[in-house]
Amino acid sequence: MRLLVVAAALAAIGTAGPPVIGEERARELYRARRAELRKSLSNGVTVLFGHSEHEAGDALNGFFQEPNFYYLSGWSEPGAILMLLPQGDANKSGLPEEILFLPLRNMEQEKWTGRKADPEDAAVRARTGFAAVMPAESMEAQLRKALEFYARVFALKDQAASSKIAALAPLREIGDARLAVARLRMKKSPEELQLIQYSTDVTLDAHRAAWKRAADGLYEYQVAATMTGIYMDRGCARPAYAPIVGSGLNSVYLHYSRNSRRMDRGEVLLMDVAAECDMYASDITRTVPVGGKFSKRQREIYEIVLGAQKAAIAAVKPGATLSKTHPDSIYKAAYNYIDSHGKDRKGESLGKYFPHGIGHHLGLEVHDANDPSMPLEEGMVITIEPGIYIPEENLGVRIEDVVLVTKDGAKVLSESLPREVGEIERAVGK
Repeated sequence: MRLLVVAAALAAIGTAGPPVIGEERARELYRARRAELRKSLSNGVTVLFGHSEHEAGDALNGFFQEPNFYYLSGWSEPGAILMLLPQGDANKSGLPEEILFLPLRNMEQEKWTGRKADPEDAAVRARTGFAAVMPAESMEAQLRKALEFYARVFALKDQAASSKIAALAPLREIGDARLAVARLRMKKSPEELQLIQYSTDVTLDAHRAAWKRAADGLYEYQVAATMTGIYMDRGCARPAYAPIVGSGLNSVYLHYSRNSRRMDRGEVLLMDVAAECDMYASDITRTVPVGGKFSKRQREIYEIVLGAQKAAIAAVKPGATLSKTHPDSIYKAAYNYIDSHGKDRKGESLGKYFPHGIGHHLGLEVHDANDPSMPLEEGMVITIEPGIYIPEENLGVRIEDVVLVTKDGAKVLSESLPREVGEIERAVGK
């Protein structure tokens, strides 16, 4: 079980893997999350399916747990199922309030993917942090018992989960648990913030390494390889998303990921690349000059994007939103700055070249689960990423940072990576 339990203190970047906490504290965190979810979904049985190896395990990426399931359980092995019932006197079924179902061991499969936990092992409850652990093969019988007392079943209501629940309880109402879980995930615990900070710090080192290597004649994929190698070496399992390394004309494409072009001196190089470490993601973008110096026009556009980002970060506070239309919109602060500074070749304002939102929530997923109707609160982690993309000039600039919402405003978790033009020019190629 990946309970963040290898050591007790934050490891120094470059010497160890992600920060970890003690077993008991980790179990408390997962148990508290489940208790909060049961309060929200108190009038039914909640059934959550972890990923199976068939769904999320392959030779290319390996196995990764379903994020919501991991958030509530900390369990990273495939095929698990979680059943939650109302707390205390509200639980009329006589069943345990929390049951973790694990598949019986398959010795033939283990030859390929390694040993798995045994649900009938005496030590499995201590290992998982659940008082009740049962074979997954018994889940259907236990659910039938629970449904004698409750009419509703809550699930992460995607197509796969809905089909599974419908097959097990064909005449029952299926409620959607996704929003309730998302609301819990929006505010980060101190332990989650440590993991996000680690992923961010490792990502910043990857960007610094890329700046040193970036030069005319190099291919975009070589820069991506340099960055990926840094965070894999620091104990991070995978990229938070496919690396976006776009030079020149490719800098204007928002999710460009072919990374196949040979870059030339005098172009900009946009790098939207980040690590995922111990399940938690970062998301950082910088735009730098190939050859070490921005042209006059590149510098002008870069400075406008930077000004827009500073305006947006200044607008971050509890009660603000990422919405484009809300009165307390962070997006508006960035858009208004861009639209009132600079012109394109036709003399028109630049707002139309900022086509995307100002940012998103960040956590177990790079675009983390959230309730769009909720304003920002202290403890939430978001990105701030304004950009200007002008295809006719082969010029795209985006600057993205990870931001923690604080009681009074914002803390930039990625602030140690330079954003000012002079600092970037001094660092590139050095």
